[in-house]
Amino acid sequence: MALKQPTGQKRLTNIAVIRLKKGGKRFEIACYPNKVTSWRNKVETDIDEVLQSHTVFTNVSKGEVAKTADLKKVFDTDNHSEICLKILTKGELQVSEKERQANAESMFRDIATVVSDKCVNPDTNRPYPVTMIEKAMKDLHFSVKPNKNTKQQALEVIKQFKENETIKIQRAQMRLRATIPAKEGKKLREKIKKIATQIEEDTFEEDLEMVVLIDPGVYREIDDLVKHDTKGKGKIEILNLKEIEEGDEKLE
Repeated sequence: MALKQPTGQKRLTNIAVIRLKKGGKRFEIACYPNKVTSWRNKVETDIDEVLQSHTVFTNVSKGEVAKTADLKKVFDTDNHSEICLKILTKGELQVSEKERQANAESMFRDIATVVSDKCVNPDTNRPYPVTMIEKAMKDLHFSVKPNKNTKQQALEVIKQFKENETIKIQRAQMRLRATIPAKEGKKLREKIKKIATQIEEDTFEEDLEMVVLIDPGVYREIDDLVKHDTKGKGKIEILNLKEIEEGDEKLE
């Protein structure tokens, strides 16, 4: 059975096969490789841009179409379009070993890029090059998990770097200015000092004004603390999302 390309669809040299095993049978549908994820993420909504054919197969590569009796028995219908939607939603995308390896290598570099972007060498206060992070990840024998997003895995890499002392690393610091009414100033000053990694300014005239460096992970904690204890009268201002040595490009 010939598979037709829909109008406007980028012509591809390969087919994405989605497989579903149900009722002791194997069912497959043929899709466009660049559309399956978009459909599942509700970015693509036109089913004709996803399916290469509204046909349920037992083997796409051989062009073997599923028997009507099997479809009725397993899905309670022989409507190919309805069954295609079920397989598209619940089935497993078949990926070749070559594709799987390419995806893993791409994700490996993406994770290293996130780590490089979010962290610095504490001795120099400068970010590591992505290539150095990749080498350190290889030294750790870090394995990419395709079902976890890159940010989660980057946090795991940072944790492993610290635990194994592979390289010296810490999260790039965020610089904040806290302005707090005098009434709550004394109490909050001590609390902020405990959370901050460094105090750059600490003046107490009519109001308490502090400029501090913090780990980005505790920003919400310090913001909630100031808002709660001052009943909304205190103010937190972000001066720099990331603090690195002058001469280095500022990281957005």
